[in-house]
Amino acid sequence: MREFSLPALYEVPADGNLTDLIRRNASQHPDVAVMGRKVGDAWADVTAREFLAEVRGVAKGLIAAGVEPGDRVALLSRTRYEWVLLDFAIWSAGGVTVPVYETSSAEQIQWILGDSGARLALVESPAHRESVESVRANLPALEELWAIEEDAVARLTASGADVSDELVDARMSAANADDPATIVYTSGTTGRPKGCVLTHRAFFAECGNAVERLKPLFRTGESSVLLFLPAAHVFGRLIEVASVMAPVRLGCLPDIKSLTDELAAFRPTLILGVPRVFEKVYNGARAKAQADGKGKIFDKAAHTAIAYSRALSTSQGPSLGLRLRHRLFDKLVYGKLRAVLGGRGEYAISGGAPLGERLGHFFRGIGFTVLEGYGLTESCAATAFNPWDRQKIGTVGQPLPGSVIRIADDGEVLLHGEHLFTRYWNNEAATAEALADGWFHTGDIGTLDEDGYLAITGRKKEILVTAGGKNVAPAVIEDRIRAHALVAECMVVGDGRPFVGALVTLDEEFLGRWAADHGKPTGSSAGSLREDPELLAEIQRAVDDGNAAVSKAESVRKFRILPTQFTEEAGHITPSLKLKRSVVAKDFADEIEAIYTK
Repeated sequence: MREFSLPALYEVPADGNLTDLIRRNASQHPDVAVMGRKVGDAWADVTAREFLAEVRGVAKGLIAAGVEPGDRVALLSRTRYEWVLLDFAIWSAGGVTVPVYETSSAEQIQWILGDSGARLALVESPAHRESVESVRANLPALEELWAIEEDAVARLTASGADVSDELVDARMSAANADDPATIVYTSGTTGRPKGCVLTHRAFFAECGNAVERLKPLFRTGESSVLLFLPAAHVFGRLIEVASVMAPVRLGCLPDIKSLTDELAAFRPTLILGVPRVFEKVYNGARAKAQADGKGKIFDKAAHTAIAYSRALSTSQGPSLGLRLRHRLFDKLVYGKLRAVLGGRGEYAISGGAPLGERLGHFFRGIGFTVLEGYGLTESCAATAFNPWDRQKIGTVGQPLPGSVIRIADDGEVLLHGEHLFTRYWNNEAATAEALADGWFHTGDIGTLDEDGYLAITGRKKEILVTAGGKNVAPAVIEDRIRAHALVAECMVVGDGRPFVGALVTLDEEFLGRWAADHGKPTGSSAGSLREDPELLAEIQRAVDDGNAAVSKAESVRKFRILPTQFTEEAGHITPSLKLKRSVVAKDFADEIEAIYTK
């Protein structure tokens, strides 16, 4: 199939903007908890009425600080309650939010604030303030700088005390659906990040249709979402706005290290994550079971869960014997896993990278369905997702209702719909190229099945061509190898080479467990063990599993374990965990050469 679309389930208000949502919530659901914020060690509710009042107070402060309609305001912070508060306050003052990853370097901050022309910056910490100050001489448009941890919210609210309610009302009503809401900068895997201009219309079309199609997951007064992904990423913003649109209770977690404890405390009904999160849940549970001497039971339970899920996709369904085994393991294993995930959730949404069929079946089999989706910054996050009632594991689902997906003659995925960005900020040439013929050219390669479910098979710019002329899409085998507990990252190489190879980094947490279980010296590192025969054999098993998914010509013949990690600080990965292949290839050129010469 070359093209597929679904009718819209939500009509975008032509003269509305995103501040309408918080005003509607305060009017229709004034006492409903729409936010959860951490106060000390406990989660405290924030009602719709209280949230609107806080937003208006901060918006007055932004107006007093000089923010005019259309002004860009940078927001640099971890995911926390104040992020959502400030985002809506910026919109309520008439501004345009420019999110910046809290891990960004001074050079990256300079580029984003300078390119966007941000007049005001809201940062989280004194350290972030110092980063901005270090490049402020090169940011002539920047006038004000406030830090959340230096009482920015209270200070802004106090400074805006004399701003009239009428002025805030006018500012909240000024923007229409086609005005910019935010400029989100791409990950920059192939050069300078580009600023994607996303309008209020794009968020309405995206979130309105997604919430309507996934209605059972967004029940006002019942459902709750714990957001721990970066709010600076468009996926995080999707969840922010969708939660407010529903509305459902939204909690923001700045430190993923405390995720297990906060899942138990917040008890969300819906979780958002990237595949690495779900891989760690599975691998962590398996490692714990092995440490407790219950590894065989866990493996049998996992096998049963996968078989049960696969059977659900058949006309016959699970057999009686499979149902009985599943019921037994639900008491022994699955219930405990669901408890780790908060105990109330039945669904999760995964994006950012392929989840993998086996992991998808495992989670559905334990009663915690992970709905895989696909999108880009330019598509305001999800442009396809699996519906809750018609999931096809192994695909990224059907198009967002109201949009169209087309497969070009060369296999590229093309998109059309109200949820798309309008342009790249200050970059007419890139805009013209990306939106040629009225379709957004994603750069991804994919297929559509007879029911309109999309499968992503690779990136056009990442296709390797071996010396023998074989085209290789790295994503398929990389994702399979990376699913192994010991593997942190995998990058396939082989462009112009006689065969395909791979660079592998090790997960430090699981390496420590593996080393202890196999009698290796305490404190062993990837560098000290990279030539260890047992470790090489274990990674070879991961590679063999990856090779099973591709043809012989596409399979990895040799690999090298690297002594270090791919890090954001070194420029190897983006804040959204995408590999910068050219940087990795340059920094590890000697390791790549060793694959073909040793």
